[in-house]
Order: sequence, then structure tokens, then C-alpha cells
Amino acid sequence: MSRFFSDKYSTLEAYTPGEQPKDMRYIKLNTNESPFPPSPSVIRAVEVEAGRLQLYSDPECTPLVEASAKLFHVKKEQIIMTNGSDEVLNFAFMAFSDASHPIVFPDITYGFYSVFAELNGIPYEQIPLKDDLTISVDDYVGIGKNIVIANPNAPTGIPLSVSDIERIVASNPDNVVIIDEAYVDFGAESAIPLINRYDNLLVTGTFSKSRSLAGARLGFGIASAELISDLNTIKYSTNPYNVNRMTMVAGLNAVLDNDYYMENCRIVAENREWASRRLAELGFQLTPSLANFIFARSDRIGGEQLYLALKERGILIRHFSKPRIKDYNRITVGTRDDMETLVKEIENILKEIGK
Repeated sequence: MSRFFSDKYSTLEAYTPGEQPKDMRYIKLNTNESPFPPSPSVIRAVEVEAGRLQLYSDPECTPLVEASAKLFHVKKEQIIMTNGSDEVLNFAFMAFSDASHPIVFPDITYGFYSVFAELNGIPYEQIPLKDDLTISVDDYVGIGKNIVIANPNAPTGIPLSVSDIERIVASNPDNVVIIDEAYVDFGAESAIPLINRYDNLLVTGTFSKSRSLAGARLGFGIASAELISDLNTIKYSTNPYNVNRMTMVAGLNAVLDNDYYMENCRIVAENREWASRRLAELGFQLTPSLANFIFARSDRIGGEQLYLALKERGILIRHFSKPRIKDYNRITVGTRDDMETLVKEIENILKEIGK
């Protein structure tokens, strides 16, 4: 840190992204990317749009917003497009929370929530998950604070029902409830239909996971027109051209090709269930994930030990050092070949340590 770095950020603990090593070619099961490429129409549209990069992008993302509004059955005034879902989440922290409006979220969840709170000087509380790593809905009912919950949660993959989400939203009418649906397309149910009943609900999403655009950086928020207007105030005060031209046309064509991506999600869910069964047969304990990843632990090998052993064999998974989950690993669901290789290598590792 330089001597010029502001004191207000001196204790900030930055988010640690999943590793992207370049020392060898890995089977990457560590950052929840899609194993499938974008649809052909997305690739063609990006190639065409590259010839127009001398022009600024449309700050309103008009065609993308209109197509997304149709897909999600909402009005265009109820959507904001952002540079990844991290941006809309940060906008929401900035817009709705401050020293007098603290925010709460689970103690085991997406690591950026605490970073956003600290970055923006927002008091926050982390509510412990239950012993089975599920969210206790009653802990959030009538809490009287802003709330952010990933649904399904990360890294556990465990979802809440829409009825449970509605209980939380309805019982905190004077606070904003953010439901982060980065992984909803892999088997959970979206809370988007609730936005017309509750003006304090913001649902966020991303094109990174289910729509194969992690490298394009595109996210969105869906809420009442009033909440979206607030978020746009933050956007136009920071970076009005936040979605570049190529990402915008990529997102538009991904929306138009929705059937292609939903079929890919079905295959990922199928591969998730196959790999979960195989790992269970090897003695692993798994959470009931409905995301594009598996969260698993074994009494036969430590979480970090398995992570390092797989890395030596060219397979990357994600290990977390938090005490409550240090025995677990988060394993992105890839192709069937990827998952078969993973299971085979884990079998080999367990045989070696058992000798």
C-alpha cells in the first residue's frame, strides 16, 4: 500500500476471485463458469459489433432491456443492465444503505457482500447459517434492516422457496431486500414475479453462469420502477456507458437464444446429479445444491488436501478457508467428461491416501 492510500480504505479486505492460473492447462471447476460456449448468433453479433467500437454504447441498453423485459415478463422501466451483477449489487449497497440503514446477510455466502459494505462505510451484520448450512428464514423476518441473500446461496447451493422469500420481503416493508439470483436457472425458482407486489424487492442476476458470458461482464437488476430509477441515478453519476457495445449485442442475442441456454442448464443439472451420486458413493457429504456447483466434504480427506491433490492432477476446484466450511470444496459442474475425470481422480487420490 502506498503512503497516499486513503485511511478510509486502509483496513479494507478485498474480495478474492477464483484463481486463473496459466502454468498449465486445467479442467477448470473453480469459478462456476459455463462449460458451454455462447450460441453461434452471439459470436456472430460480437464480430459485427467490433467494427463499431469507435462509437459509445447506448447507455439505456434499449434493445437488450426490451428483449429482457419480454423474457422476464416485466416492464422495461423495471430493469437495469450493468457491468456484471457485481455492479448492480454495489449500486444497491450505495443507493439504499448507509450508516443509518445497515444491511444483513448470512455469514457463509458470496464474499463480495462484506466488501461492498466496508467499501461504502455501511454497518453490516452476518447472520449464522444453521448447522446444516441452511438459512433460517425466521432470522430475517421483521428484522427491520436491509437484507441481501443469494438464492441459491453460495457456496452451499441451497435455495430458499419463493414463499420463504416473500415472508422476508413482506415482513420488512420499510427496508430493501436484495435477492441475488446468480444461480437460479439451474433448478431454483425466481422471485422476479414478486416485484409487482412488493416495492422493496430487488432481484439481481447475471449472464455469467447460465448464459455463458462470464468474460463479457453483464448483469441486471429487476425491481419496481422506483427502485430502478434510484439505481440509475447511481449509474449515471458514476459510469453511464457501463455496458460496452459488444457485451450489449452478446446479451441481446443470448436473450433471443434463451432455449439454447436453458437446455444447457438442464444438462448441467443432469451432470450435477450424476456427479453428486458418484461422490456420495465415495463417502462424501453434500449439500442439496440447485446451483451449477457441488459443495462437498469427506471424512477421508481434508478440504485443502483434496484441493491441492486435484490441482496437481490438472483439476481446479475452489477451497475456502473460513473455519465453518474449511472441510468443504465447491466444485463447478462441467461437461460429463469433466465430471467423470474428476470422480476418477478423486477415486485415485482416496486409494493413495488409504494405502
